[in-house]
Amino acid sequence: MKKILIIQLFLSFLLSGIAQVKLPRLLRDSMVLQRDTKIKFWGSAAPSEKVSIRFNSRLYRTKADAIGNWMVYLPPTKAGGPYNIDIIASNTITLHDVLFGDVWFCSGQSNMVHPLNIHDVRYSTDIEQANYPQIRQFLVPTLTNLQAPKNDIPSGNWVSAAGKGVRPFSAVAFFFAKKLYEKYKVPIGIINASVGGTPIEAWMSGQGLQGFPAEMKTIEKNKDTAYVNSFNRKPPTNSNQPQPLADAGNTSTIKWFDTAYVPKGWHTINIPGYWADQGIKNLNGVVWYRREIDIPAAMVGKPARIFLGRIVDTDELYVNGQLVGNTGYLYPQRRYAVAKGILKAGKNIFVIRVTNFRGKGGFVPGKPYCIFAGKDTVDLKGDWQYKVGTVFLPFAGEAIASGINTQNQPAALYNAMVAPFINYAVKGFCWYQGESNTSGAKQYAQLLPALINDWRIKWGMGDLPFLYVQLPGFMDYNYLPSESDWALLRESQLKTLAVANTAMVVAIDLGEWNDIHPDNKKDVGERLAVAACKIAYKEDSVYSGPLFQSVIIRQNKIVISFNNMGSSLVTNDGEAPSEIAIAGADKKFVWASAKIEGDKIVAWSNDIPEPKYVRYAWSDNPVNPNLFNKEGLPASPFRTDE
Repeated sequence: MKKILIIQLFLSFLLSGIAQVKLPRLLRDSMVLQRDTKIKFWGSAAPSEKVSIRFNSRLYRTKADAIGNWMVYLPPTKAGGPYNIDIIASNTITLHDVLFGDVWFCSGQSNMVHPLNIHDVRYSTDIEQANYPQIRQFLVPTLTNLQAPKNDIPSGNWVSAAGKGVRPFSAVAFFFAKKLYEKYKVPIGIINASVGGTPIEAWMSGQGLQGFPAEMKTIEKNKDTAYVNSFNRKPPTNSNQPQPLADAGNTSTIKWFDTAYVPKGWHTINIPGYWADQGIKNLNGVVWYRREIDIPAAMVGKPARIFLGRIVDTDELYVNGQLVGNTGYLYPQRRYAVAKGILKAGKNIFVIRVTNFRGKGGFVPGKPYCIFAGKDTVDLKGDWQYKVGTVFLPFAGEAIASGINTQNQPAALYNAMVAPFINYAVKGFCWYQGESNTSGAKQYAQLLPALINDWRIKWGMGDLPFLYVQLPGFMDYNYLPSESDWALLRESQLKTLAVANTAMVVAIDLGEWNDIHPDNKKDVGERLAVAACKIAYKEDSVYSGPLFQSVIIRQNKIVISFNNMGSSLVTNDGEAPSEIAIAGADKKFVWASAKIEGDKIVAWSNDIPEPKYVRYAWSDNPVNPNLFNKEGLPASPFRTDE
């Protein structure tokens, strides 16, 4: 018996040494805590272990539960710092440089995650001059979980918006935080949890998706690991599927990017441009581009960068036989640094290997194509030579299972990237997402309010401010009235303003026809900050552009009334209101003439003697959506024919 007791005591001592007090990854040095509210502090320790928090010369005591979890509340604290916070148990952890200010949870897809360094040409001065040690970001790594909500994440740190630390900041979130910091002079913390190309359903919890049966069914299926693994196994080879042909550019005796290669049988093509528009029909595959570029001696020996706009879908760039850069998907702008010693004065061989899987392949027009070093720039647009390396043969057989993309599954991102943070007090939310839901645009009118309600319930801090960005213009301009999934998605976002304590940033004027990731992130972030001043900080201010209110029919004219007109209705170009279409009972829309009369817009067309419906900026990418208020905020697109 005595021997057993000694062993038990030894094991108890051993376990007590292992089970030290620990904190979740978010509670770290340099964090920003929410001011003026009770703060949850939590972690793990040995079962029933006593834990004390020393903060601001006071001790706050608690005890771990039977499985080692503990939580304690710190009192509401005014903005300021820095503070040190000690967590004391069998071991002691000291957190340094802790600030109290306002914390914003910023989430969505790629337009929220895009860091400043992707936009470092447009915002080079902002990056160089960034010195905001009290603006801090916690960048959440991309994580998924199909099983259940997680309590923590494996990595991440709080980083200040100063020096090189600002480059990974979400560009939208940085400009949002900067404007708030400059106005209120309080620390601003950004939790950046966003993943490109993801649908809203992935960001909602299982409880939040209760009203969506199809998503709930998928969640239950995904909990079966055998089911998920059955999709992710390598499928058996289908003998009917043609095998990819070898790329001649990589299999020739001398590869086509090698400086020793002598080109034969190449044809002329233009950059920028899609090859389908230049005489190459129905080609998915690999196309090589080649050109001799003269580089002046003044550029040699200096850091150089090559801009290749955007390329559909993937590319590899070789200069004088050396790989300079490559990108594995179509969306990023290609901006490649050229190492010293690669460029030489005079003739340089540029070779670009482009792979396209579907649709039009090639170089997106309207983007920069050049190489520059120091004060010198060489244009890369114009005639190049091309040759096809391989063609991907079409296959009409059965589709082969391609696996489950976990980041697109319902609740998968919530479980791994939202749930670990719901104990952390925040000021509110910023949301920029929707591109991945345009195919189900009408359902978004239910999904977005459900996400807002879901997150508010999870944080348990009441109707926290929820600010979101309406989709900007994107894709080809259409010069006739048309139908549009993107317009339908914007309408669903507009309807969500019925949810209390929300604000929508209209960005219809900030898009780019040829880029789903428009370069202008500053105006988006600053418009979010303007909305926050009203919704979160309760200022009496104009925070939105004109929003449709009602219409009346006056003989052959439609008279449109608005909310949020600010000082007055205006057009940003001084011309008559454009992008207004009207229709009669048949809903066949035509462009209307329009004018501003006081606080209303009057629209008419000689082709519609009995108008009934009106639309504004109703397309994927309106040509000139020029209706604003005098404060410079744009009107939201709308329609009355739903």
